Amino acid sequence: MSRDNLMLLSHSFGQPDSSAAGPARILALDVGKKRIGLAISDDLGITAQGLETVHRTRIRDDLTRLTNLIQARGVTLLLIGRPLHMTGSESRQSAYTEEFAARLSEHCGIPALLWDERLTTLEAERVLRLANASLAERKRAVDRLSAVLLLESYLENRQMTRASGYDEEPGIV
Repeated sequence: MSRDNLMLLSHSFGQPDSSAAGPARILALDVGKKRIGLAISDDLGITAQGLETVHRTRIRDDLTRLTNLIQARGVTLLLIGRPLHMTGSESRQSAYTEEFAARLSEHCGIPALLWDERLTTLEAERVLRLANASLAERKRAVDRLSAVLLLESYLENRQMTRASGYDEEPGIV
């Protein structure tokens, strides 16, 4: 399995420079065993919008479904939540997510960036509770909102690093 397009990053490192290629749409994925929460950026890479959650079936079907979405939406970068322990160490889910990211990147030909997702699910649940969402509504929306929060985190970090003049390519794993 090729990992040429898989980049491992956390919030403290640089991001890919898409300014040379022009506007680019980013698809954020909050990958779970049963569901994948999705969010997509606008063409300018400023805002994040939640998409319908993908209910997992078989890996081949999941990859095909996601690739069709990627092509239809003109996505040029996959931002995949990297589940880490609060200490920053790898979790069992981290290895699974990294393998999924590599397979999806290879399948669709789009680079994948792993981004620290610590606390996104907790924050999504908190936001939904504050909005007085019912338990059923929270269950349906938490994966999508987690993907939106993940993408917003990346977009904000990218804006801050560009404003500070720091914008270098990360190492490719």
